[in-house]
Amino acid sequence: MNYHANFTCDIHSDPFDCPDNLILFDKTNKEYGLIIHDGGSSIIGISFCPWCGEKL
Repeated sequence: MNYHANFTCDIHSDPFDCPDNLILFDKTNKEYGLIIHDGGSSIIGISFCPWCGEKL
């Protein structure tokens, strides 16, 4: 989870433009979200790790 939440792309400066960037951590609200890659900047908030199920 740490890898995906802190992922930085060498090609895309915007995480919403990078298809490899899956998780966004909002440092202001301290919340995690799944990035919706539809051309916008939407996320779906998550409370549990999508890989192991651990509470975030």
